[in-house]
Amino acid sequence: MVSLLLDGDPKDIPDGSTLGSLLPEWDSRISVAVIRPGGSLTQATENLQLKTNAGEVVLEFTSGVSPLAPVIDLREYLVVHWSDRYSVAFGPFTGAFVPERRPFRYFRGDLILGCGGYDPGRSYLIFARKNHIADHGAPAGGGVMARVVSGRGMLDRWAIGDRVLGISQVMSAADTTRSFTTTDLDLSLEEGMQVVTRVEIAAWGTGDESVSTTCAGSVEHLLLALQDGRFVVGRRGSTHLRDERHAGSEVDEELRSGRREGTVTVRTSGKSRGAVYIYTIDLPPHATHSVVGQVVHGIEIPRLAREGEVFAIKVTPPRFDLLGLPLEKARSVASIRGIEVKVDHGEGARIVIGQVPGTTLEVLAERAVSLTTIPVEKVIDITLDDECAPQSCQIFRQLTGLSFHDVGQVPFYFTFEDVYLFKPRIPPGVKIIPENLPEGEVAAGLLAITNDSRKGTGLVGVRLSTNRDFGPTSEPFDGTNVIGRVLSCEKLKGISEKEIVYLREVKGHG
Repeated sequence: MVSLLLDGDPKDIPDGSTLGSLLPEWDSRISVAVIRPGGSLTQATENLQLKTNAGEVVLEFTSGVSPLAPVIDLREYLVVHWSDRYSVAFGPFTGAFVPERRPFRYFRGDLILGCGGYDPGRSYLIFARKNHIADHGAPAGGGVMARVVSGRGMLDRWAIGDRVLGISQVMSAADTTRSFTTTDLDLSLEEGMQVVTRVEIAAWGTGDESVSTTCAGSVEHLLLALQDGRFVVGRRGSTHLRDERHAGSEVDEELRSGRREGTVTVRTSGKSRGAVYIYTIDLPPHATHSVVGQVVHGIEIPRLAREGEVFAIKVTPPRFDLLGLPLEKARSVASIRGIEVKVDHGEGARIVIGQVPGTTLEVLAERAVSLTTIPVEKVIDITLDDECAPQSCQIFRQLTGLSFHDVGQVPFYFTFEDVYLFKPRIPPGVKIIPENLPEGEVAAGLLAITNDSRKGTGLVGVRLSTNRDFGPTSEPFDGTNVIGRVLSCEKLKGISEKEIVYLREVKGHG
């Protein structure tokens, strides 16, 4: 048998096992981190990773302090025994030091060796939650053994009863000779290997007892950007990784703070505004970055991932967005998450088109949500052709709101003969280049947007019958970008000029 660690948990597998046999359902397009067992090339650091039932932290020990003796041997005693707004203490255990019996100044993230009642027989490892001055029964000098350099969000989440599950030394981020990311499911697994399959992020503002809405808008952007469970490394820098799939989106600056290793931010201005960043070294705050979360598991993957790779990611809490759902499904989702629902109309088959509050953190803080609905016959189902018209489809989703929710809206313009036209507001600077132009004839039900070669750029249209001369927006074929198909054309009949029409994208429709 071969013994290894899978996401920090010990696992025994048969000799000759491969990565694919360890992860039989794994998507071969998703990278995992593999850390080979130590040897002459291993560059172990003085840092320790503490895995708790609530998440992980990495400790950097102060000069001259060996982390192995004072911490690893104490694992069975490391249970949260008490906490307050300033600190949280693991223990008690028997120490061997003399308390100095005076207060010291501590900073958020300090790990302090202290004791209760000046009795080393009741010693604790104390994490400072806030900057403060206190007498923790520490030895001479204040007893600061280490500082938390990754996973500082855990300081606010730990509660009485939480415990340390595992302690291990942290590999050097520079040691890529025996550590790497891979998609090779035929990779042979070795004794002592570590395999890390995912990155887990705790969104800023969430805790065991309360939810802060200070960063509700920027955190919502994070949840939206990563809700498919993937991080696509669009750029690998010396200090960070960047997922650029939602670059160009507007995000308000809400929390400017230091960017430690594992800090997650979204850019709030510039060309890459809306992109998501994960930091791999410590940096000071930046005016164009809003902090939205912290890596609590799997920091090894961002350390090793290369440009162009894709890795699995999970953000907690999951996004709460009911727009586009049938009312009964929306009620079920809310019930599972303990959210009270108020509805404008509850009779018949209806679709959710409005939600107040609009962000996940606000809903979780209030534990209630109000929904606006319309009859299902008022919602028009469409499909979009990303394969043939990727840029035009992306623009259409942004114009209608389908980039953000499962239901979008567009103002109806007017109809003539068999053509129905819609006129979304086109923001300055949006360019609709010719793409996926029709040939031969336009089939009934095709959805199109007028490109920049015509005066009516941005006009969206659909025809109810085939036509060999003009596209769905009644423009010549060279001015028409076909973006998809309307699946419920019969619902178009009867809509009125300037009426807001609601659209729902159907994924995977043949």
